[in-house]
Amino acid sequence: MATLIINEKKYKIDADPEMPLLWAIRDSVGLTGTKYGCGKGLCGSCTVLLDGKPIRSCLTPVSQAEGAVILTIEGVENENKVLQEIWADMNVAQCGYCQSGQIISALALLKENNNPTDEDIDTAMNGNICRCGTYQRIRKAIHKTAELTNTTTIK
Repeated sequence: MATLIINEKKYKIDADPEMPLLWAIRDSVGLTGTKYGCGKGLCGSCTVLLDGKPIRSCLTPVSQAEGAVILTIEGVENENKVLQEIWADMNVAQCGYCQSGQIISALALLKENNNPTDEDIDTAMNGNICRCGTYQRIRKAIHKTAELTNTTTIK
């Protein structure tokens, strides 16, 4: 049995310690917003925050995540609702498949840097592949979120 803390809730799951966290989140817990993309940690679709740091859940074993605080796309609204609202308002997503990983990575960046440059954004978002090529809209949405939340503290 493993205990996972996901989006501020505790889950006890029966999982092999080497099972990828992605499958524990999706199949054992039922939170399907985190996507399977490449299975090799290259595309970023499966990105979640583990103790505040973005990780590829397809490569991270459950044993490494046990007891850590995990944030998935389903929990982002509690962390930074403005980010999701701007993402939607600016029509960032096209097909949407990569967006949960993109938003999680953007959230991690904004938690560490509330006024990122284009270079900061490009560095933080590196490895999150968008098949539709909405990189310019992603960058604009991050800048807009930073601008609107700069006077307040993001958790």
